[in-house]
Amino acid sequence: MVHETPDPTSLLQDVLQRKAGGFVELRLHRKRTRGVAVEKGRVETAQAVEHSGIGVRVHEAGTWGFASTDRMEAGAIERAIDSARAAARAAAFARKEKSTPPPPVELARGRFEAPGVAEALERSTEQLLELTLKVEAATRASSPSIRSATSSYSEVFEEKAIVTSDGACAWTRLVRPEFRVVAIAERAGEIQRGAELLGVTGGWQCLFGDRQPEELAASAARQALDLLSAGYPQGGRKRVLLSPAIVGLLTHEAIGHTVEADFVSAGSCAANRLGTRVASELITLCDSGASEYHAGAGGTLEVDDEGVRTQRTVVIESGILRSYLHDRESAARFGVRPTGNARAFEFDNEPLIRMRNTYIAPGNSELEAMIEAIDDGYLFDGASNGQADANGEFMFGTRLCWRIENGKRKELLRGVNISGQAFEVLMSVDAVGREFRWDLGSGHCGKGQPAKVDAGGPWLSARVVVGGR
Repeated sequence: MVHETPDPTSLLQDVLQRKAGGFVELRLHRKRTRGVAVEKGRVETAQAVEHSGIGVRVHEAGTWGFASTDRMEAGAIERAIDSARAAARAAAFARKEKSTPPPPVELARGRFEAPGVAEALERSTEQLLELTLKVEAATRASSPSIRSATSSYSEVFEEKAIVTSDGACAWTRLVRPEFRVVAIAERAGEIQRGAELLGVTGGWQCLFGDRQPEELAASAARQALDLLSAGYPQGGRKRVLLSPAIVGLLTHEAIGHTVEADFVSAGSCAANRLGTRVASELITLCDSGASEYHAGAGGTLEVDDEGVRTQRTVVIESGILRSYLHDRESAARFGVRPTGNARAFEFDNEPLIRMRNTYIAPGNSELEAMIEAIDDGYLFDGASNGQADANGEFMFGTRLCWRIENGKRKELLRGVNISGQAFEVLMSVDAVGREFRWDLGSGHCGKGQPAKVDAGGPWLSARVVVGGR
């Protein structure tokens, strides 16, 4: 159970007054995690972990210095500031190009608390364990062909106080719960897997607002069973329908990373393309600190880790590339305002440019009409695994695939991956669905350090390369 804690910004402000001089950023970060997991009726995990401390960044001698301390007291913070300043001075000797402190911008002040914190944290670990045991047992009991199952619940509770020498003074609190069910089916030596994964920013009702845990168990088992008798697709370049889950994976992995300003500076495929057409006029792609269209997106936050208020950044507008994603330093370098994308995983990590909630905006097409418009293609749902590079080239696995023939959805298929160049795929879009869903809120994005993000969108009709057996 997490109880109310005093506002820590006063401590940080007092330290800044005593250690005035140059640019200083103090970020107090308390992170508490709980997790329970059950497999084959056995409790595999039941734990709670806390990692708390203060990260310090300074700008001195034309460069940045960073230090941290896990002691939340004035003397320790002052010593960390001295260490960060010493690190900056040492780094300046080897740095040919000097940088300037971040220019003045409007910074966050006040308290910002996401919905659902008390609701999520009022549940005991025993209640969470009871739920996971019940769901795992129900998954295995759904069919004799279900050989094993796992069920897990986890949550991350975070408090941050961010105070800077140029005016930020913000305190944020949020909780991010996740729930997972995996079913393994076997028949005549054939093994298939079904899964349902949820992750939100919010409380219990937000996590299970659309589907109850028992429905997730039944769906995971049904997927695994149905795939046992599924065939394989024919490969080739095809007109396909991509579900919100796969649209989210494409949007995050193959587009979002290429427009992060540090990757742009390193030469990603989005470099020097602002103001040019990169997608169909039907495509508007955004990254937002808010949960647009539907509550609970897993990357939601109101203030980033530099004290900048997050906002909705329109990256692609009606097919035209309009913006990159910035922290304060990259924004100054590009001559624009920061977009609120500076994020650090824990107190002893420096902020990096990271996405929040990345999505393609919904359109006006109904799914059934989109199916009817395809003579020979596929419908994909369920993001699996995959990879993308700085050129926007991607290859993703999908969990579920149905053949479309003469405007009709046909049989379920298995073992399907899709590939292509992300901007070329977006250029090929000829229909954008009306339905919107967040569907990438579980797990973490990796980029030097993990980050909680989400991604999603509507159904898209596009051309991709389909890989079969």
